[in-house]
Amino acid sequence: MTFRNHGQQALEAARYIGQGFAVTLDHSSRSPITVQYPYEKTVPSERFRGRIHFEFDKCIACEVRVRVCPINLPVVDWMLVKNMKKKQLKSYSIDFGICIFCGNRVEYCPTNCLSMTEEYELSSYDRHELNYDQTASGRLPLSVSQDVSIQIVSTTRLPKRVIDGLLIDRSITRISD
Repeated sequence: MTFRNHGQQALEAARYIGQGFAVTLDHSSRSPITVQYPYEKTVPSERFRGRIHFEFDKCIACEVRVRVCPINLPVVDWMLVKNMKKKQLKSYSIDFGICIFCGNRVEYCPTNCLSMTEEYELSSYDRHELNYDQTASGRLPLSVSQDVSIQIVSTTRLPKRVIDGLLIDRSITRISD
């Protein structure tokens, strides 16, 4: 009786080892998907929510973005111009160290003075450098596809699960291919 149990357990263990070996063989035939990050980048998808771009001239200081922000993040300072009976924006800042990039501010802005960019490189050694005022938020970052110093990784080399999250543009190919 114990010999039969031992034989069944040995067959079951061999089956598990065979399944693991099949997975290993399957992965060994695939090409690598490593991206050499500072020199190669993938293009973010169209709906990627990166750093917020702010156009100071369009803003009417309505403070809608402060009300819709789930963490009350933007700091808006304005003054009332009495002769025109309008608010005028004095300063605006966002701390991207706290921001959750939900996109509510962009969606509810009545004058479309806010937009999401594809910039995702917001790392810093000092967290105070992540507090962007209206001048820093107004600068548009260089697009990944426009930066001549960066090679864009072709999406045809990446697995399907990775491609689903990327903006697929067949005209963009890797230079060294």
